[in-house]
Amino acid sequence: MINKEIKDKTFKLLKEKVELLDKTKKEKEEILKLAEKRYENMLYDSGEAIGVVAAQSVSEPATQTTLKSYHRESSGLNIIQGLPRVIEILDARKSPETPTMKIYLLPEQNNKNSAKKIASNIKETKLMHLMVEDSLDLANMCIEINMDAEKMKNLDIKTDDLIKNIKKKVRNIEVKMSDDHTMIVESKKAGTTVQDLQRTRTKVRDSHAKGIPDIDFCIIEKVNDDWVLQTLGSNLRKITKIEGVDSNRVSTNNIFEVYETFGIEAARQAIINEILNTLRAQGVDTDIRHLLLIADAMTSKGEIKPIGRYGLSGAKSSVLARSNFEETVKHLVDASIIGEKDELKGIVENIIIGKTAKVGSGLVELKMKD
Repeated sequence: MINKEIKDKTFKLLKEKVELLDKTKKEKEEILKLAEKRYENMLYDSGEAIGVVAAQSVSEPATQTTLKSYHRESSGLNIIQGLPRVIEILDARKSPETPTMKIYLLPEQNNKNSAKKIASNIKETKLMHLMVEDSLDLANMCIEINMDAEKMKNLDIKTDDLIKNIKKKVRNIEVKMSDDHTMIVESKKAGTTVQDLQRTRTKVRDSHAKGIPDIDFCIIEKVNDDWVLQTLGSNLRKITKIEGVDSNRVSTNNIFEVYETFGIEAARQAIINEILNTLRAQGVDTDIRHLLLIADAMTSKGEIKPIGRYGLSGAKSSVLARSNFEETVKHLVDASIIGEKDELKGIVENIIIGKTAKVGSGLVELKMKD
């Protein structure tokens, strides 16, 4: 449908951009004519079932094309891609199976040495990465951990900070460091058993020592003139606060992190980018307008909703539309208990009862005298 006000505003902006091009007057007029023709061809007719068209346009090529489950990037990171990734996005899962980030640096930090330094500060280091070996001293009912002093020195990890992090992770323990770099961990609880020591040992090994939590892997790669850090693991809020990181160019494939950090509009754009990049990587060229519609539907309530029984399909106002998707008996029984009515305004419910749906030519109601 053509909205004259929107069209006029759009072409006013376009004309300003075209005027800046190094073209002749005739070529500029041709560009504007072509743009107007393409604009009108992209508009939909009144009553067109754009939701059905969008669903078909995305799902059909996605299922007909062989989409590989995994894609090994040039960096060597094994990242889930293809159809499993598309399903992951549309299901609005809280965290992707393989969360990743792409981190760009500020111009003054855009060199190899700075990239290495920032990468070492980003990658999470746990106590298990700093120790040589650990063992249980059953005679004294404590845990002995032989630390790698050289590695701690290279990573600039102080003993006091490490002990503080261990106590934050594990409660009711006493931690001491001997002169020979042996860490002794004792429980403050009376009647400590071997099983208790084993559980404490596991927790202590997993204690945070340095870096950003949840960033398991960080590699450096040169892309054109930029030194880019690619990570396995994502922590957008903390990464953007690191000195030297260009927060305007940081990206993550964790859509919920984008939503929590930058808001719902940024999350909407992230959904579009992630689906589009995943499909294009497999050679599926879907019109972006269908993805825009899906992203709008998922974020229209101010939060990210999945396309499923707990999201858009389960939140429809029509009883028959909800029961058509999943849990048929549950929806019908619940609706009958509270006396819910179905106005039969959508496509699904009209198809179920054999009535003409109010789309296309069915949108028009005419009465004729015989």
